[in-house]
Parts: sequence; structure tokens; C-alpha cells
Amino acid sequence: MIVLTLSAALPQLRPPPCAGDQVCQEANGSQMAVLYLSLLFAALGSGGIRPCVAAFGAEQFVEEDPTQPKKTWVFFNWYYFALGVSILLASTVLVYIQDNVGWSWGLGIPTLAMALSIIVFLIGYPLYRNLDPAGSPHTRVLQVSVAAFRKRKIPSISDPKFLYVNEELDASISTDGLLHHTKQLKFLDKAAIVTEEDSLKSSEKPNFWRLNTVHRVEELKSILRMLPIWAAGILFATSNAQQNTFSLQQANTMERHLTKSFVIPSASMSVFGMLSVLITIVLYDRLLVRVARRITGLERGINFLQRMAIGFFIAIIATMVAGFVEVKRKHAASASGLIDSPESTIPISVFWLVPQYSLHGIAEAFMVIGHLEFFYNQAPESMRSTATALFWTSISAGDYTSTLLVTLVHKYSDWLPNRNLNKGKLEYFYWLLTLLQALNIVYYLICAKFYTFKPLSHKTEHVEGVELTTQV
Repeated sequence: MIVLTLSAALPQLRPPPCAGDQVCQEANGSQMAVLYLSLLFAALGSGGIRPCVAAFGAEQFVEEDPTQPKKTWVFFNWYYFALGVSILLASTVLVYIQDNVGWSWGLGIPTLAMALSIIVFLIGYPLYRNLDPAGSPHTRVLQVSVAAFRKRKIPSISDPKFLYVNEELDASISTDGLLHHTKQLKFLDKAAIVTEEDSLKSSEKPNFWRLNTVHRVEELKSILRMLPIWAAGILFATSNAQQNTFSLQQANTMERHLTKSFVIPSASMSVFGMLSVLITIVLYDRLLVRVARRITGLERGINFLQRMAIGFFIAIIATMVAGFVEVKRKHAASASGLIDSPESTIPISVFWLVPQYSLHGIAEAFMVIGHLEFFYNQAPESMRSTATALFWTSISAGDYTSTLLVTLVHKYSDWLPNRNLNKGKLEYFYWLLTLLQALNIVYYLICAKFYTFKPLSHKTEHVEGVELTTQV
């Protein structure tokens, strides 16, 4: 952020300003290099912050009764609410400052805010609940894979009681409890079969490249079981991406005057989507959970898989509505004789786009938060930041899928003209996306139906000579 701010503030790091009809001078190679360097640093920083801040924040929740699940759903609701407020401020206040005061202030203010956040974080650091590092989980995943491959030819064991278990060995990576054996992906169980070649002695650690505990095998299984649910989130992100592309193009052609002198910027229409996110989160946390709790008996009202399904369904409606709004917009253009005038303003209010923005916002409040909570809850405790990183990669994969889909539609149809949106068939593209999302929700419901939740049991306690083990 410092480099980005300097690139806007220092004349040496940016091209000179343009005046009137003057032809603007392009940035030279070194100026572009500084800009791209700042964006690279921003990407690297975000890659570190985003996966870890959600997992770290949820780790601060400690239940007095270890057999009760953490109320992390409350944290994820308000974490995303805070994220939404910051995005709302950035897309309104900061955009206004950048347009009317200058880019130096528009970028300098978030730079100072970032510096302040680091100071606050360091002040609060002694108060946080920190988990000690216990080795690389990625190494353990690789070790289980190698061990299972090495033992691929040995016969499977029908009784999981004969698989290798060592609570003491797994103590540092199972503070929340040990993972129990599951029946899926049985070929990985071979990594936990003890053979003569393992030369296992009770007092020694095994060679993890040949033998692993059931807990470590189940860590890998947990990640693999999450991947189909992860894939279902890609098309949701693809649908959401249209709010920053074609919806903006629609807004550019519509009547945006709020008063005679004030024109709503097209990019500001995203405010309606973010406001819907914030309002839905508040209603969900304060009202919907309490109502659903009476019906389902669950503390959280509905589980994260059900929450995601609701989000998927609302997103389908949002995309379908966007198609009908485009039909309405083109009808207004045709009635006004403006089909061949892409630069002219069509006499239809830009507020016709509010329903699709709002529905996408409501869908996001259900699906995205549920998706994030799913990854945190179902990931092995030592891989939660990796799992939340998967959440962000599903969003990026959705953006790339959107690019691919638009490219294919451009190549094989005339639905999306480059210059005159009025002559295109954007509604067909929206309805194609609606069909893909409908197929996606069917796929998701099948995955959710057969999904096996992470089988967790708390560590064995000895009370008056009796072993007590609680399984969740």
C-alpha cells in the first residue's frame, strides 16, 4: 500500500496529468513496474491474511464444555459483516475521495488504516489464543499418500481396530480430539496397516513414509471429501462475477440521474448488493437463527450445508431475474429508437438493476459464509488455514471460469457484442448461466447428501478407573 500510494503521489512514478482535449501521455516502463510491484505485494499480503485471519479468529472461541461444538458460526457471520462494511466504505467514501480529492489521499487513507491495524494486532497479541506449530500438515498428507502407495499390493483389513493408532504421537495435532476411521477412500487405510517391514516398536516413532496413524490418514480423507463441495462454489462465484462486468455495462446505458446535477456512478450500484449482504447477516443472526432453532433443534438453526443450498437457490433466481431485466432494458431501447445508439442514455431507470444486485447479496450472505464455515469446521484442526485458503481459491476459480465462459460465448455466438450491448443477447448469456447453476445445485445436493461429516472424538479421560470417550 505504501508503494501504491507513492506511485500516485510522486510525479516521478506516474505520467503527467492530462488537461482538456490533450492526448494523455502513457506511463513508461519503470512507472508500470512500480505499479505492478505494488499490486504483487498486495496479492502476496492478501494471500497471507485472508486464509489465516478467519481461521485464527475462529480459534479464539473456546467452549467451557469441550464436548459442545464451538459457536464459530457467530464469528463467521460478524467477520463477514465487518468485511462487508469495509468494502462498502471503500466503494463509496474512498471512491468519492479518489474522484474529488485525489488518488494520493484515496490510497493514503487505507495505507494508514492498514498500519493502524498492525499496531492494534500487536497490542492485542498477548491476549490471543495461540496454537503451537506441530509440523507441516502438507508433509503429513504427502507421507500418507506415499505410504498408501507403497502398500498398495497388500490386502485391506476389514476390521479398523487393527489399524495403527497412537494417541500420544498425535497429541500435538489433535487438541480438539482424534479423528475416527471412516469407510470412504479405503485405499488410503493401507497407510495405517502395520506390516513386518515396518519394524514397529512401542517406544519408537514409526517411519511416517511407510506407516501412519488413523488420525493422519483421516486428515487426508477429510480434505479429499471437501473437494466436491469446494467445486460447487466455483459456478456461484462465476455468477457473482457478472455484477462487476455486464451489470456495469447495463448500468452505463441506463438513466442514472438521481437529481439534475447528481449522476449515480455505475460502479456504485454494487452498494445495493453489499447492503443486502449486511442486512441479511443481521436478520439471519438475530431472527432467522432463532426461528429455525425452534424447528430443527440445532443451536445454529440450520447447518452450513443447508445454508449453502439456500444461497445456491437464491443465486439462480438472481441470475434469472438479471436476464428478464435485460429484456426490459432492450425493449425500452427499441421503443425509443436507440438500438443503434450505444452512447445514448436509454429512458429506463438504473434502479431496475437493484433486484439482481440485492438477490446476489442475499445469496452471498447465505452461501459464502456457509462455505467458509464448512471449510473451517470440516478441515483437520492442523489444516484450517489451508482449508480457508481453498475457500478463496474457489472464488478465484469462479472468476477464471467466468472469463473462459465469456470467451467461448464470444467465439461461438453473437450474444455479447463488443461495442453495442443493445444489439446483443445478454439475456441468453444470463439464462445459460442460470441453467448451469441449476445443474450445479443438483450436483451440490447429491454431494451434500452423501457427504460424511468429520468423525471427531475427544480424548480418553480416566475417571475412577473408567475410560470415558466422547464422540462428536
